[in-house]
Amino acid sequence: MTATIALVDDDRNILTSVSIALQTEGFLTRVYSDSEAALKALGDNPPDLAIFDIKMPRMDGLELLRRYREKHQTPVIFLTSKDDELDEALGLAMGADDYIAKPFSQRLLIARIRAILRRAELSNATDASDGEVQGPIERGRLTMDPARHKVLWGGEPVTLTVTEFMILETLAQRPGIVKTRNQLMDAAYQDDIYVDDRTIDSHIKRVRRKFREVDAEFDAIETLYGAGYRFSEE
Repeated sequence: MTATIALVDDDRNILTSVSIALQTEGFLTRVYSDSEAALKALGDNPPDLAIFDIKMPRMDGLELLRRYREKHQTPVIFLTSKDDELDEALGLAMGADDYIAKPFSQRLLIARIRAILRRAELSNATDASDGEVQGPIERGRLTMDPARHKVLWGGEPVTLTVTEFMILETLAQRPGIVKTRNQLMDAAYQDDIYVDDRTIDSHIKRVRRKFREVDAEFDAIETLYGAGYRFSEE
């Protein structure tokens, strides 16, 4: 079934260009330049995934997400400016699934969309199945629940984006084993999307920072220069 993506942004150029790119990839799109009108429309007919700009007049993306989350759990990606790390943190804490900073690559946005839809599909299939449910991953102080997209460190919650979660999950599945940047790219971007080494390094940096907000001594993700990264559960 073709997924429907809703775009909410007051910049009509972004609405048009992203909508065309998504349609070219086979998605159905619905676009809204007014967040209040979008809230009603999305509430009446929820899409498979929504993309909200944060900086919008009348009702910003954070408020739109808060009100939408009162009744619906549709995956949401935020569009942010590069200086909006506080807004990113608030959005993720409120239930956004991921964010991407402007200006952004449409190919990367599409890769994030596909990754989130895959995870949502897997989660729904797990919930509906009468078979064995994949249990949490426990590595030392780390607990990851892939089915619910939840992460704990020493019992304290850590909020990760879908991409960050996939990278950490890949490292935590085999503690002590070095994962190259290419292997981490394949885990995070599974649709033949090219990203350079700096993109993975940036994700690792953000993951470490988020864990150090919970534990200032966090050092479980090790860098092996020239090789990649590994997770240590000691």
